[in-house]
Amino acid sequence: MVVFIRCAHDGWVSIMAQEKKLEKKLEKKMKIANSIKLLAIVVLGTTMMSAQATRTWVSGVGDDANPCSRTAPCKTWAGAISKTASGGEIDALDPGGFGSVTITKAITLDGGGGQVASVLVSGTNGINVVAGSGDVVTIRNLRFDGLFGGTGTAGVNGIHFQSGKDLNVENCYIFGFSNNGIDIALNQATQASVHILNTILKNNAGVGIRATNAQTPAVQVGINETSVMIDTIGIEAAQHSRVVVNRSFVEHASQDGLKADDAATSDAQMTIDHTDASYNNNGITSTAGANVTVSDSKLGFNTTCGLNAAGGGVFSWQIGTVGGTNRQAGSPSCGTITPLPQI
Repeated sequence: MVVFIRCAHDGWVSIMAQEKKLEKKLEKKMKIANSIKLLAIVVLGTTMMSAQATRTWVSGVGDDANPCSRTAPCKTWAGAISKTASGGEIDALDPGGFGSVTITKAITLDGGGGQVASVLVSGTNGINVVAGSGDVVTIRNLRFDGLFGGTGTAGVNGIHFQSGKDLNVENCYIFGFSNNGIDIALNQATQASVHILNTILKNNAGVGIRATNAQTPAVQVGINETSVMIDTIGIEAAQHSRVVVNRSFVEHASQDGLKADDAATSDAQMTIDHTDASYNNNGITSTAGANVTVSDSKLGFNTTCGLNAAGGGVFSWQIGTVGGTNRQAGSPSCGTITPLPQI
């Protein structure tokens, strides 16, 4: 049955026609609502996919197109770092060469124990650290090969630290670079520190470990149980630096095993304790603008000088014979060595 109603203008309108119009309006509204829901799902999914993980993984058989999870690892540090949250960690699942990388945030790179996780580079730095003033970076269990002495172009620096709060290098092997093994080359007005633990640096053409800041404050460097061999200078405290060396081994440097120098600003200091500096041209040298304090260390068979005060101060703990608590063999001390009373 069809029912009609009379409108104010005396026209007749079908209730069925009104119902059809209402159905069309409802259908249109439902389509809009469904479209909004679909858009929300897409946005949410995209957000979830782009979220950075606190721990990611690399593998010698990985792929940088992967999400860098344990079951779908990436292939390189550079591929994984963009998918890792600040303060997070990238771990190596298995042996592999994971390439060079530039670090711009707080992060840990860990090659794992008992395997070869390497950074092999030609003509560039192994790892660049250009982090923020509050960022702590840790590089652990990695092998860096700069190919120096081979037929190709050697890598420049193993680790190049340009900015950040704190750099930690732990249990690494850095060799074959045309410049420095670890190059601490800052230019920042905020305090920075570096800790190098249980690491080997060998056959680097320049300096094994070099520390400098182009401005104050002086960068603070701690080196413990580390071996530095076959280079021009083993460990150098240059402009605006404080370097502490403990229980380490520095040999076969063509110039100086350990050296402090800062003629420009007179702001380089080094302390050396329980360390061997042997078979170098000079064992331990201090030049203009620098001071070195040495205790309980051994200097054997250096070609020219054991302790070498060459314009800077060299201080040896404990008043007594020249050298104090240090022991020398096969080479003399050069310059004025100042003995210090034992505390």
